Amino acid sequence: MNNLSTGTFEEFEIDGKIISIEDQVEFAEIIEKLGENVEPDEIYSKIDQMPDSIKEVVKPVMDMNVIKGITIFLVSIYLCSALFMYIESISMTDVANKFAKNLRTRISNKINKLPLKYFDRHQSGDILSRVTNDVDTIAQSMNQSLSTLVSSATLFIGTIIMMFYTNWIMAITAIFASMIGFVFMFLILGKSQKYFVARQVELGNLNGHIEEIYSGLNVVKAYNGKKDADEKFDELNKKVYECNRKSQFLSGLMQPLMIFIGNFGYVAVCIVGALLVMNNKISFGVIVAFITYVRLFTSPLSQIAQAMTSLQSTAAASERVFEFLDENELEDESKKTKVLDREKVKGEIEFEHVKFGYDDDKLIIKDFNAKAKPGQKIAIVGPTGAGKTTMVNLLMKFYEINSGDIKIDGISTKELTRENIHSLFTMVLQDTWLFNGSIKDNIVYNRDHISDERVEEVCKTVGLNHFIKTLPNGYNSQISDNDSVSSGQRQLLTIARGMIEDSPFLILDEATSNVDTRTEELVQKAMDKLTEGRTSFIIAHRLSTIKNADLILVMNEGNIIEQGNHEELLEKDGFYAELYNSQFQN
Repeated sequence: MNNLSTGTFEEFEIDGKIISIEDQVEFAEIIEKLGENVEPDEIYSKIDQMPDSIKEVVKPVMDMNVIKGITIFLVSIYLCSALFMYIESISMTDVANKFAKNLRTRISNKINKLPLKYFDRHQSGDILSRVTNDVDTIAQSMNQSLSTLVSSATLFIGTIIMMFYTNWIMAITAIFASMIGFVFMFLILGKSQKYFVARQVELGNLNGHIEEIYSGLNVVKAYNGKKDADEKFDELNKKVYECNRKSQFLSGLMQPLMIFIGNFGYVAVCIVGALLVMNNKISFGVIVAFITYVRLFTSPLSQIAQAMTSLQSTAAASERVFEFLDENELEDESKKTKVLDREKVKGEIEFEHVKFGYDDDKLIIKDFNAKAKPGQKIAIVGPTGAGKTTMVNLLMKFYEINSGDIKIDGISTKELTRENIHSLFTMVLQDTWLFNGSIKDNIVYNRDHISDERVEEVCKTVGLNHFIKTLPNGYNSQISDNDSVSSGQRQLLTIARGMIEDSPFLILDEATSNVDTRTEELVQKAMDKLTEGRTSFIIAHRLSTIKNADLILVMNEGNIIEQGNHEELLEKDGFYAELYNSQFQN
């Protein structure tokens, strides 16, 4: 055995294996042949030449029971992770959609509670944009970003705990390096948020312009307004583009910034870790562990940055939606207990020193006084802007009067609910409105127990029956506001809708403005029949249609300047006579 002596060795036991003296000598001879400065790889290459007892101790041992336990544990974790991710996805989709549904419901309810002055000051396209674009933006962000934000924050906190558990100095180093990214992220968020808000506002303006041009497309084409409309569209579209570009550019900086901070964290950890290893404070394995921690630490930071970008759009959209929901509503009328029964109403209406203005500093109706007796036909005439339609809107309580009072059968409208007042009136406006549905549905609108015979009777009265019979399905023919139905036919459908209701009061606001002279005569006879026994208010520019009115109120600049019947006003040879005669001058 060369220069090795068995006397220098003793038999011993390792991990249940007896290492004999002969095996120890044989092992020593193999190692001796390797020489000095031997590399570990060279030792491992000689394992097969070693004695069996030593080979059993040196060679790697795989504990299958432990491996099996680890495998089952990991599979269980991965299955739970997949299950929880599925539950998270389903839950967030359900929550986001229910939240969006709730918002749309609240907006729908809010629209019915807002005063008309809100709609006078806002484009319908902008309101539609809040209901569609803004609500959809909120729902998508909640579905996609909120869950990412929660899971990333959880991983972020968990990683911090593990870093401090491993080594507090390295943990502070990694956190300090990453905090620089946080500072820049919040600076970018502050700069870009105003552009996200501006983008939603400009998108609403663009939608408003599109809706406006589309609804008046015939006028645009007739007046060769395509060029001006396109220029306005390009201008609004450019504003949306600029806001979108700036917001996306600034928010897009966060992702590469987080990548840079992650790499910076690697460098900081390696430098500080190397110094600690040199001073025997930590082992090299801690550095390796912290490189993994830094990756786990910065990965959620990047995801959080991406989620915050999406949430900026959500914040801008939410601001517009909740701004709409926070608008001042109509007065709460739940405490008003007085009710006028439409079957028992006598039909007397009185205006007492009524003053009203759309703006508090500019009155339109300055001091209006009038009294309508039961069954009277009251005509309101005057030049454009005199306040005729405004008076009707005040009577219907669409607007609240500034001062004065309006009484129905001696009861102030301030003590009655709007719903009660509206149930007392049949109102036919000059603005026609049709919805998607059958002709019968458009006429019967929001009324129950109206028979087909009653619908046909009314249509014959206003001269609509022949037109309806020419349609493929008659009264069941489907129409909408976009169909090629003439303005006169729309007006007649609107009149039929008003005539089918048996209310004690009737309001006709230029109800025959879109029909021809022959049809007007036919409708006028129907109107005379309709007004029998009812207190009626008729607004008309064609003064020939109100000759038989019991009382004519002549308005100008918000005041009644003349009143009387047709003959009396002509005899006065005043403002009414001038208006009447001007319509028959060549």
